[in-house]
Amino acid sequence: MSKRDYYEVLGLSKGASKDEVKKAYRKLSKKYHPDINKADDAADKFKEVKEAYETLSDDNKKAHYDQFGHTDPNQGFGGFGGGQDFGGGFGFEDIFSSIFGGGTRRRDPNAPRQGADLQYTMTLDFEEAVFGKEVDIEIPREETCETCDGSGAKPGTKPSTCSHCNGSGQLNVEQNTPFGRIVNRRVCNYCSGTGKKIEHKCSTCGGSGKVNKRKKIHVKIPAGVDDGQQLRVSAQGEPGVNGGPSGDLYVVFQVRGHEFFERDGDDIYCEMPLTFAQASLGDEVEVPTLHGKVKLKIPSGTQTGTKFRLRGKGVPNVRGYGQGDQHIHVRVITPTQLTEKQKQLIREFSDLSGHGTPDEQHDSFFAKVKRAFKGD
Repeated sequence: MSKRDYYEVLGLSKGASKDEVKKAYRKLSKKYHPDINKADDAADKFKEVKEAYETLSDDNKKAHYDQFGHTDPNQGFGGFGGGQDFGGGFGFEDIFSSIFGGGTRRRDPNAPRQGADLQYTMTLDFEEAVFGKEVDIEIPREETCETCDGSGAKPGTKPSTCSHCNGSGQLNVEQNTPFGRIVNRRVCNYCSGTGKKIEHKCSTCGGSGKVNKRKKIHVKIPAGVDDGQQLRVSAQGEPGVNGGPSGDLYVVFQVRGHEFFERDGDDIYCEMPLTFAQASLGDEVEVPTLHGKVKLKIPSGTQTGTKFRLRGKGVPNVRGYGQGDQHIHVRVITPTQLTEKQKQLIREFSDLSGHGTPDEQHDSFFAKVKRAFKGD
């Protein structure tokens, strides 16, 4: 399957600037990051976005891609002889150098890089999720060492450029073969790929430039968040490298259940018990809501399963699009402990209503079933 155009992957036009490329990458990489997006194709899309960014953010790779696209100009040539030039400056030795790594540029180890994102799980009570709150949290994260200001070097000294790789962070290993010169590139083992050499390390951070601390962060939780949703707190992740921007903090919410209310989106559901008398004769009852008690008129003859709706008594939409409703399901409670007088009154009621005794009602029900099967 052919690759998609890198500009199309990032949603950009061909003349996009470096800043536009960077902004598009930051947005899409967070959208498809496998730790955040659990879709089956998220990892593939994240890899595609990363590959497009690595090409379009590098001036040489971008120029090469703008000219040739995904096609490799070193492929598809015919027979060749030793040292032959195929035009455009691609000689025999250059071809082998490119194949074995000589033509690949490693990103500058001293270039600014964005810090890693962090995730924090927060448990909320039902009402806290509905109405929101402000809270201070503490997260463990790396901070720039204040003693050396992140350089890793002892105060009064500074890192020097690695003399072995000249600050590139990689070494070229050349080997002559019957086919020409082969160049392999590997991480510089003298500076571990940083391009710097620290002679006198900072005693606080041991030369890493980072220290582990617990950072207190004030978080404002909007009203209406739901279980599983997350909040991005900008620039509160790991600090950047070489002066790069900090990553972001993602707060993931877990919401406890409620003993009376159930939530579905922005709507609230509850069950309201009624006595036989209330359901039969009608009544005006007080119903608890998240916003206080309200009066609800119950019409006479209300049956179990009847539903009522209280508009605007649900959860405020987390994006500010109005407010949900509260739905009430009626359940008529049948008394289980009756006095003899109560039983007698119910029998009298049954006789007056013309429904007959329970046995007569039972016989009448099965008589209807028989008629239905006989086609009467």
